[in-house]
Amino acid sequence: MKAVRFHEFGGPEVLRIDEVEVPAPGAGEVRVRVAGVAFNPADNGIRSGVLRAIPVTLPHVPGYDVSGTVDALGEGVTGLTVGDAVIGFLPMAADGAAAEYVIAPAEALVAAPASIPLADAAALPSVALTAWQALFDDGGLQAGQRVLISGAGGAVGGYAVQLAKAAGAHVIATASPRSAAAVAAAGADEVIDHTTTDVLGAVTEPVDVLLNLAPIDPDAFTALVARVRDGGVVVSTTAWMPAPSDARRDVRSVVVFVRSDAAQLAELVRRVDAGGLRVEVARRVPLADLPIVHREAAAGTLRGKVVAVPDAA
Repeated sequence: MKAVRFHEFGGPEVLRIDEVEVPAPGAGEVRVRVAGVAFNPADNGIRSGVLRAIPVTLPHVPGYDVSGTVDALGEGVTGLTVGDAVIGFLPMAADGAAAEYVIAPAEALVAAPASIPLADAAALPSVALTAWQALFDDGGLQAGQRVLISGAGGAVGGYAVQLAKAAGAHVIATASPRSAAAVAAAGADEVIDHTTTDVLGAVTEPVDVLLNLAPIDPDAFTALVARVRDGGVVVSTTAWMPAPSDARRDVRSVVVFVRSDAAQLAELVRRVDAGGLRVEVARRVPLADLPIVHREAAAGTLRGKVVAVPDAA
């Protein structure tokens, strides 16, 4: 089969198309015929060697968000059948789905949404799980509360706005002019253009949850904590920098490390099929063009969620 791999850490140029053997599933595993593999910013960090905390073995196949069909079952796997359409958030240190086939833990897979193209469903798992876990597991967001989502224009932000609004929260979101319309369409009650407006000054009432999803100046981040009510929470996905807190006012902080959760992912799929959660895909590319996507991401020119599709899919 064809697989995109890198044999050394470095820039996008280390990616190449290799011919490798079709893998066989072990006990508790499933082989998936890949329909789509989503690109995520962490793929850049893993390939470059910046994210050494994720201990990949070289050569490595990137791509931890997958959609496809079950092709073979390992020993002991129940609840799945060959031919089932599935999606999953794969272990980030294992070989990923930038290939024609991938091995996945059976427990990481759930039935794919039936209402969208299977390839596009690869855009859902890790980013939607990040939004869910940040808002509800870590942030404890409830109906009637106020949430400020900083950096809402990205993929996680789009899901976070939709989920927070569906939960009955008042959603304030920061976005650039390029993404402001999309953030408003996702359901934000207030959209602040962070490129022209002082966010601290624009948020005039306390919020219960401050969710940061993008690189932010540490001093600006710390200043925003003043807008969190006493006893509120600061949640951040920027794992390379600490999230500020305020112990004097019992404002705690949490840094999100997304985890695979089949029950949560199945609920997200249910919402997609019920029309309550939109999956946005900016474009599809052939699997062979995945190195181009990495180059765009490294150069800062990548826009929107991209899904790569094997030729045989």
